[in-house]
Amino acid sequence: MPSPTPKSPRPGDWLLFVMAPVFFSSNLIFGRGIIGEIGPFITAFIRWFGSGLIMVPILYATWPVARGFVRNHTWLWLWLGFLSIGICGGLVYWALTLTTASNATLIYTTSSLFIILLEWAFAGRRISLRELFGMIVAFAGVAAIVLRGDLAALTHMRFNIGDFGMLTAAIAFAVYSVLLRRPAAQAVPPLTLFGLMSFSGSLVLLPPAIWEYWDGGLLPSTLNAWSMIAGIILLASLAAFFCFQHTVRVFGPATAGATLYMMPPVSIIMAVIFLGETFETYHAVGIILVLGGVILATAKMKRPRLRNA
Repeated sequence: MPSPTPKSPRPGDWLLFVMAPVFFSSNLIFGRGIIGEIGPFITAFIRWFGSGLIMVPILYATWPVARGFVRNHTWLWLWLGFLSIGICGGLVYWALTLTTASNATLIYTTSSLFIILLEWAFAGRRISLRELFGMIVAFAGVAAIVLRGDLAALTHMRFNIGDFGMLTAAIAFAVYSVLLRRPAAQAVPPLTLFGLMSFSGSLVLLPPAIWEYWDGGLLPSTLNAWSMIAGIILLASLAAFFCFQHTVRVFGPATAGATLYMMPPVSIIMAVIFLGETFETYHAVGIILVLGGVILATAKMKRPRLRNA
């Protein structure tokens, strides 16, 4: 079903537009704040299995479509869950044990650039000079974050593996976004597909969660841990998805994509307020370069109309 052309969005629509990056960013804040209380892969499994359970009524209501997708496109169903939930869930929480929420969000923002690269490599998409320049600028911002503004790290190889974990998640999200455009996935209602991916992602996360538990990984046992889990499920998963889907429907996909650009400043502000993280100079440099590069590479440029004199 085509997205309606926005004419006069209501104040509530704008509120959900603004809240989308807040809810998405809250995942990294909750994930960072839960360190030491729950194992990262155990956290990811509880998050997505819990989200799937909440979506059961919707799956029941659309059962013929849901069953047909799982039966006829099993590998696509599993890959979507592995990339969007297994990698962008479990690996992200693991990376957050090694890096900051601020760095994680800035690096994750580059996923839209990897989408362009994947479409160029596998779908014959042409990359303009503007897009290429935007990628170079954005990746320079990532380098500033990963190196923490210290070029000497290139010679001494002092890198934070958590930052590279987030970079892997950004690439995985790009692959997931490309697969999501397959006709089989497009034919499934968004909420139904979300519920199905919650369960396929849970299946992928179950083995590492069990291994983590037997290796000494912690289960939630305190009020703070369960509060963080509830926040991840209700806010970072269900609320974030609802707000983003509403934004796509009301404003269109191009405008909805702007929520990704809003995540770095929002997440850094939240990390400073709620986690006590320090705002460093390289964060400012990274924000300017990453956001500037991503916007330059992904924004649709309007060509001026020529009128006859």
